[in-house]
Amino acid sequence: MDHQAIIASLESQIDYLKTELTNLNTLLIENGFPDGIITLKKALIEVAEEENMLK
Repeated sequence: MDHQAIIASLESQIDYLKTELTNLNTLLIENGFPDGIITLKKALIEVAEEENMLK
């Protein structure tokens, strides 16, 4: 595979991942996470911290 083909493949993968990330963020917003991924991340950090306190 030449460099241009590798670059094209990577660009395609990036586009796919951007689309998936956007779709995930939209679903999260529609389902109670006001800031999407950011809100989910904060919630998961809180849960992890609570679990660590219980140990």
